[in-house]
Amino acid sequence: MITAGSETKSDIKPPLWLLAELTYRCPLQCPYCSNPVEIAKYQNEISTEDWIRVMHQARKMGATQLGFSGGEPLVRQDLEELIQEARHLGYYTNLITSGVGMDEERVKRFKDAGLDHIQISFQASNEELNNFIGGTKSFQHKKEMARVVKEYEYPMVLNIVIHRKNIDQIRDILDMTVELNADYVELASTQYYGWSRINVDQLLPTREQLANAEKVAKEYQEKMKGKSRIIYVIPDYFENRPKPCMNGWGAIFLTIAPDGTALPCHEAGQLPIEFPKVTDMSVEEIWNDSPGFNHFRGFDWMKEPCRSCPEKEKDFGGCRCQAFMITGDPNNADPVCDKSPYHQQLLDDVERIGKIAAEEKGKDIKEQPLIFRNMKNSKKVINGEELKESA
Repeated sequence: MITAGSETKSDIKPPLWLLAELTYRCPLQCPYCSNPVEIAKYQNEISTEDWIRVMHQARKMGATQLGFSGGEPLVRQDLEELIQEARHLGYYTNLITSGVGMDEERVKRFKDAGLDHIQISFQASNEELNNFIGGTKSFQHKKEMARVVKEYEYPMVLNIVIHRKNIDQIRDILDMTVELNADYVELASTQYYGWSRINVDQLLPTREQLANAEKVAKEYQEKMKGKSRIIYVIPDYFENRPKPCMNGWGAIFLTIAPDGTALPCHEAGQLPIEFPKVTDMSVEEIWNDSPGFNHFRGFDWMKEPCRSCPEKEKDFGGCRCQAFMITGDPNNADPVCDKSPYHQQLLDDVERIGKIAAEEKGKDIKEQPLIFRNMKNSKKVINGEELKESA
């Protein structure tokens, strides 16, 4: 049943990327986490059998890439079993992890099970800041796990989320990736969803910081050419054109949340749209027929100025979640776009946050308020209490 958008069922292409968010449990408490703030609601995780059924159904449709994510996917004790089944089905598999909860023996088991790729995240380039942002003493363990991953002949892939608290360390961060002999480095500028959205006043960098970081990143991209691939993308809030979010709604990416909710992207659960669960419908039915997945397909849903914009087939109207968070209506033009009637609202907010950054300059990071990602703070959100957590 195609109920929204302008595409017919024959226009819908199969998913290519399956993101398995196995759990929202995590030993870290990063305030920039993109997980839903209401993580306390996700207590019931689907079973191993459910995940295997989903993997079979998505693969039958044509999905080729499979990411194991979270939270922290290492928390799931069935991870090796899921990896082994994914290898049997012919997926290319990627484990996205903090490294906390992993040791050499487990890396060996992953290798034996057929895992193709491991990405390890760091919070900063020095131990004190890394441990503070993550909320646990993890820095030395992460470095050891990075070395072990390399020893087991995995490509060395490091992810460092960049924000106002660590962006001035970007040269030290890149020196660390060189020291660890990284093959791929993702300087992942924070995109403001979930926990990072409620911390945006404390995390959004200034324009000056971004300009310096971009200069340093380009320097290292040239310096490490042929040795390491360095990816650096600035936050959406500083762009004038929206990104083609997920290459279009329900076009390529299929995300399954820990409770089995199927989503067109990992943030779509916040939208005022009902999405089905894989325990109630098959992946094929969800992808092709569910109202949630057809909601923003095509162009008929678009308001002006998107509807008549010649660039709509390039950017698909931008990010629906971003439009919802900033304007309150997911059908509005993405405020990142300078054609959007809400673009000035975004610019004003960036300027306001820049003033906050100027006022906190010189203060110790521990004196600055941050709302850390943990169950206590999640329950405050669900219960409607005002969050007043300080670092």
